[in-house]
Amino acid sequence: MSRRRRPRISPARTLAAGAAALGMLALTACGSDADGGGGGGSADGTLDVVASFYPMEFLAERIGGEHVSVSTLTKPGVEPHDLDLSPKETARLTEADVIVYLKGLQPAVDEAIAQSGVTHIAEATSYTSLEAHSTDEDHAHDEEDHDGHDHADDDGHDHGHDHGAEDPHIWLDPVKYAEVAQGVGTALAEADPDNAADYEANTEALVADLTTLDEEFTAGLADTDTRTFITTHAAFGYLAERYGLHEEAIAGLDPESEPSAARLRDLHEVAQQENVSTVFFETLASDATARTLADDLGLATAVLDPLEGITDRSAGADYLEVMRANLEALRQALGASS
Repeated sequence: MSRRRRPRISPARTLAAGAAALGMLALTACGSDADGGGGGGSADGTLDVVASFYPMEFLAERIGGEHVSVSTLTKPGVEPHDLDLSPKETARLTEADVIVYLKGLQPAVDEAIAQSGVTHIAEATSYTSLEAHSTDEDHAHDEEDHDGHDHADDDGHDHGHDHGAEDPHIWLDPVKYAEVAQGVGTALAEADPDNAADYEANTEALVADLTTLDEEFTAGLADTDTRTFITTHAAFGYLAERYGLHEEAIAGLDPESEPSAARLRDLHEVAQQENVSTVFFETLASDATARTLADDLGLATAVLDPLEGITDRSAGADYLEVMRANLEALRQALGASS
């Protein structure tokens, strides 16, 4: 991925601490797996799978079924983009039979996995195509830069914008997510060939569910009063493109970046010109700017969940339920016909 972000703790420090933990682990785990492919299964005999964050966890659990024991590096309620790993978590990766992750979303995770030595790694972006969804917020920064204002001087650092960066939020497009599911199914079958038939059947069932979800979005968003929606950060580019919508994001691909004054002015114009009724916010990121913008424009607010984690605030218990809640929220905001 071309996206580059700055972890709060440098990868070098994280890896240095992790290396010490790995060395200690090696003293007690020598010979557990001759080819360096992981810890040889969980205590209950199932395949030990580590997922980077919720969308990868969901795939591993649905496809692996009773044959896997899945843990996730990103705990519920934690915003995944800025995840830092402890030495214990870094060492934990070396024990996995399979790692399922999405490269480019979590820099610390990418670094740790590269050093893990695990043989069976299912990397989501390798199973589907990525696109660069350049955001209007990026253009707003460009315009101010051309006017002579240097954003790096505001606080001593840049704001992490990669113009034309590839968008990692592929799981919000059910079609692309199904492509990733097929890749994960293949990876699990390669790691555990004795149960390959079950992994294949579970993959087919999940792909069928995602196909149905895609059909529901296509039908549900076919006829609307407006095709434009405003959301907290640019997570929904793939979804918007799939269903002929136009996403206007307050921030860019980074949910914690602050919008420029030019961007906020642009959103006022967009809301008026495009008959926008609602400003969407998220469950894991701050809603302050979204609510302020909505108040200024006299618009409603609602949740559009980027599904980076499931908590007790989520509008459903799993990916499929929350995506259907997202569909209903979009239908209401866009004025979809019944």
